[in-house]
Amino acid sequence: MDAITGFCQTLRPRSLVIGDHQPPKLSTPKRTVSLLSLYKNQKSKTKLTLSSMTAPLQVSAFSTIGARNEESGTASSGLVGENDLLIVGPGVLGRLVAEKWRQEHPGCQVYGQTVTTDHHDELIKMGINPSLKGIKATQQYPYVIFCAPPSRTSDYPGDVREAALSWNGDGSFVFTSSSAPFDCFDNGQCNEDSPVVPIGRSPRTDVLLKAEKVVLESGGCALRLAGLYKADRGAHTYWLEKGTVESRPDHILNLIHYEDAASLAVAILKKKLRSQIFLGCDNHPLSRQEVMDLVAKSGKFSKKFVAFTGTSDPLGKRLNNSKTREEIGWEPKYPSFAHFLGVSK
Repeated sequence: MDAITGFCQTLRPRSLVIGDHQPPKLSTPKRTVSLLSLYKNQKSKTKLTLSSMTAPLQVSAFSTIGARNEESGTASSGLVGENDLLIVGPGVLGRLVAEKWRQEHPGCQVYGQTVTTDHHDELIKMGINPSLKGIKATQQYPYVIFCAPPSRTSDYPGDVREAALSWNGDGSFVFTSSSAPFDCFDNGQCNEDSPVVPIGRSPRTDVLLKAEKVVLESGGCALRLAGLYKADRGAHTYWLEKGTVESRPDHILNLIHYEDAASLAVAILKKKLRSQIFLGCDNHPLSRQEVMDLVAKSGKFSKKFVAFTGTSDPLGKRLNNSKTREEIGWEPKYPSFAHFLGVSK
């Protein structure tokens, strides 16, 4: 990193202006060189000279990739492109969003805000410019997606509000919520317009609904996702680990593959919609027992599930997101859990 800092310091008095003021947008395209790309060049020992840059040079990442400015306690700002994306919570889902967003917008910069620095090296290798939560950033972004779960914070709506402040209002702001707030516990039908649990009944749904309220009031959109899964992650893997689960087998649950959740989120971001609620699911609800029967039938897992033994816990709901699909123009890659496993229901 010392080489990068020295490189930038050498350039600053000659051709770069780095500060808290965003320059006016230019009608002609510019070449963007982020500190992430400089880092990669340094690591690979690629020769980088000013003479090789025929277009004006910009810095479009936080100074030293989101490092803290010791004097001001802020993250230094650079120039932001019209398709740049900030991901708050670049975990499994957020990283897939980053990958798909970059495929749609080659040359854009993707930023990832995290609670700790534990995975910053991984993010850098993936082409995501990391920064830390709590470092005051002076920059705003045209696209922001909030993928962080409520489990690691005491003020989830407050965190969402901070993310909304990082949005410049030009593109889209999307909050990945949950289908849990729908007020249905009898295996009945639900869609985007179904009623939600009243505030005050459940702390779990309260925190989600309050966060959604912040998003909608800021002009952003909420994407309520069904149960996320992939081969090694999801309800089925948890139940395989447990073997015997004290829950009723006839509870209906709803699923969506991580890749499909990411593609839907990206499709919504691209639409630049305002203050709407969308629903992400595969439209193939299954009972818990049906899920585990499919797992056994697939033969893809070494562990064996024993049984669900509950009899009195609540039932679920049957989600349908036909309205979302029609408005966004989206279809899932994996239309059902059975399709993903390669078996017939």
